[in-house]
Amino acid sequence: MRTVGVEEELLLVDPDSGEPRALSSAVLARAEADDADQDVFEKELYGQMLEFATHPRTDLGELGAEIVRCRKEAARLAGEIGCAVAALAASPLPVSPTISMNRRYRWLAEQYAIATREQLVCGMHVHVSVDSDEEGVAVLDRIRPWLPVLVAISANSPYWQGEDTRYDSYRSRVWDRWPSAGPTELFRSPERYHRLVADMVSTGVILDEKMAYFDARLSERYPTVEVRVADVCLHADTARFIATLARGLVETASREWRAGRAPLEHSVSLVRLAGWQAARAGLARELLHPETMRRLPAESVLRALLDHVADALADSGDLPAAREALDRSLRRGNGARVQRELMRRTGDLRDVVTECVRLTQE
Repeated sequence: MRTVGVEEELLLVDPDSGEPRALSSAVLARAEADDADQDVFEKELYGQMLEFATHPRTDLGELGAEIVRCRKEAARLAGEIGCAVAALAASPLPVSPTISMNRRYRWLAEQYAIATREQLVCGMHVHVSVDSDEEGVAVLDRIRPWLPVLVAISANSPYWQGEDTRYDSYRSRVWDRWPSAGPTELFRSPERYHRLVADMVSTGVILDEKMAYFDARLSERYPTVEVRVADVCLHADTARFIATLARGLVETASREWRAGRAPLEHSVSLVRLAGWQAARAGLARELLHPETMRRLPAESVLRALLDHVADALADSGDLPAAREALDRSLRRGNGARVQRELMRRTGDLRDVVTECVRLTQE
């Protein structure tokens, strides 16, 4: 069974005001002093962010439990230095990001100027194991039209600099300002994939292969396909659901490749439109169906995704839990809906952040 690992980026905030605080270095120093697992927590581009990575798991129940444990440990460490963590994909309150200055981050700040200063967004990356680059590229070619549905489910960034953007995932729109971000053309072979990445690095516009910020890519560190489209999810159970769907997509794509089934030939332009629609609409309105690229109600598209991966999930024992998670997502909505409901109830974005701090650890 394929292993799955998750990386989550959390926002560090003041527990009283809800404003982001640039204390990641202090949190990491506290983790080191406490002999916490140094393979779990990592520094990110901004001082207001803290990243953790789970271990690879085959059992998704264990993966979900580890996500909860990592969130609680991050909250404990942050609390010991006077801040809190929130699984928010963008700060609802105005913020001036503080860039963590090392050699790499200084290069990013100089190269991309204001775009770098506007990238304080938190995502979730899912690593799913593959046997080879050949299998990995075959998977990338076949999962790409389905990835916008993951954006809609995970969408958790309706507010930006104190305003309602009217997007459910504004994070994804900000992230696409990187020149190497977004959907890709069909690669068809590992050679073409690696040649494209090498050509991109050779232009000097990006620093190295780590900056191939595709919606999904071959990891440069692990034998995995890395799915990178999701917002960090407000609820840990949604994060587990995204990981479940990602493994189902990878396994389904691999089976299609081995059976000789060609990938869908959608253009990059159409896949980009599907991503935009998912970011704008979330689960509240219509999405583009991954096979037809025509509008349908979000619930129909979500159920089409689950049908698409049902055989793979049934074989791994994850189908009943995935069905429950889908129904819960449709009933509760995504993080963007929860944030807006909190805003309607409280009338204050500070209260929204405070409540999201609590929801992060549920």
